[in-house]
Amino acid sequence: MSQRKFTPWWLSAPALVLFTALLLVPLLLTAVLSFNAYDPVTGVKAGEFTLEHFQHVFTDDYYYGIFWRTFWVSGLVTLICVLVGAPEAYVLSRMEPPWRSILLLVVLAPLLVSVVVRAFGWSMLLGPEGLVNKAFGVFGVGPVKMLYTEIAVVVALVHVMLPFMVIPVWTSLQKLDPGVENAALSLRATPFITLRRIVLPQVLPGILSGSLIVFGLSASAFAIPGLLGGRRLKMVATVVYDEYLHELNWPLGAAIALTLLVANLVVMLSYNRLVEGRYRKALG
Repeated sequence: MSQRKFTPWWLSAPALVLFTALLLVPLLLTAVLSFNAYDPVTGVKAGEFTLEHFQHVFTDDYYYGIFWRTFWVSGLVTLICVLVGAPEAYVLSRMEPPWRSILLLVVLAPLLVSVVVRAFGWSMLLGPEGLVNKAFGVFGVGPVKMLYTEIAVVVALVHVMLPFMVIPVWTSLQKLDPGVENAALSLRATPFITLRRIVLPQVLPGILSGSLIVFGLSASAFAIPGLLGGRRLKMVATVVYDEYLHELNWPLGAAIALTLLVANLVVMLSYNRLVEGRYRKALG
């Protein structure tokens, strides 16, 4: 009996060891590093600990502005992905082969190209001489400054993150029986009421999962903000990069990274609780 009790733990042991080695240990080392003292001349002082780096992050308006920009850009990207990705997933679930496979390939195509390549592609499209400004010029508008602005970062992040919204919603829709919708329509429910009362509660878990993935990846994104935001438009990931490789202040970079992690967790858990509460209310 005792052997059966511990069998799941023995079977899970390789995965737990891998999880600990690749995630928990680096996080623990980063946490320890964030409390190490730092001297600009001698570097990290391994034997001395201080809260100075966290005080610097929480009391400097410069970091407040960067964290605010990071989270509002991530929230906007998540909102756009929900508004575009959920209807796209609904259309995808209602399509017949082979068009469903073709559209699914189109949705997943951005994942097959490097983020750096996509960032350079958007820099050419949104630049002063890019196709977007040339299109504006046809209508007598422009040139519009988009490159190295928040607009460019949001557009590129939506392009990168959209598949992470479409796939969870599409997966949730696979569990929905089309006969339920037809039954509601046959009982003289309007398409809007059918969508709100039957479809939406079923896809809400997929929207929640996709939103959490998109928000977390957007808040920690580095390549897109670094290449399309430029040196002046800082986000948290680019600041951490600068502290590690330019300023060589590793403890401060670790403190900023841990602050981002904790803030990300707080936002995502709060959002998860809010949406799950409404989901239970809708089902009840």
